[in-house]
Amino acid sequence: MAIKMIHHVNVQISDRERTRAWYERVLGAEFLDRGPALNKRQLQLRLGSGEIHFTETPRPSTIASGHFALEVDDWDAMLSHLDALGVEHVRTSAASTMPNIGGADPHQGRREDTGEHYTYIHDPDGNMIELVYHPLGIEDAEQGSALDSASRLRCRGLPGRSEHPLNGTHAVRGGHDETEDPTHRAQCPRS
Repeated sequence: MAIKMIHHVNVQISDRERTRAWYERVLGAEFLDRGPALNKRQLQLRLGSGEIHFTETPRPSTIASGHFALEVDDWDAMLSHLDALGVEHVRTSAASTMPNIGGADPHQGRREDTGEHYTYIHDPDGNMIELVYHPLGIEDAEQGSALDSASRLRCRGLPGRSEHPLNGTHAVRGGHDETEDPTHRAQCPRS
């Protein structure tokens, strides 16, 4: 038995329309239309190769150091985008345990072991999100090959239903997979 991947995280929010607009505008999230019943119960968005599900509640609870992290593909472009939108981003968080970890820039840090860049932002309900960038790239720990993107990952659907590419770039039409290499697939569990 082995875990294949993190399929989704669930975050509490107070206003689904505000949340959807913010995640689409700030992080480029894609709305996942899962049908009327599930859409009414939860807001579900795709971010990169994963999903984030949102549960609406009158008073969302957040934990000061609780957060999730997202890998970005262009660090400078992301920081410029945040600045253009007026989204505050900072080097330290409630999870920071020592002063000046990652340098002295108040808006971003760099980890000494990997050169990874990072910064923290908060969504409208105060949920903390860490944005990270690995300038040396990411590789598959077992295969040793570089992972430039999740473009070859997709979720399998039931027969006769659409199959969802994890990054939104491939489609299944007429029962034929349009991915370049069908051997690189991840079956996504449904919760």
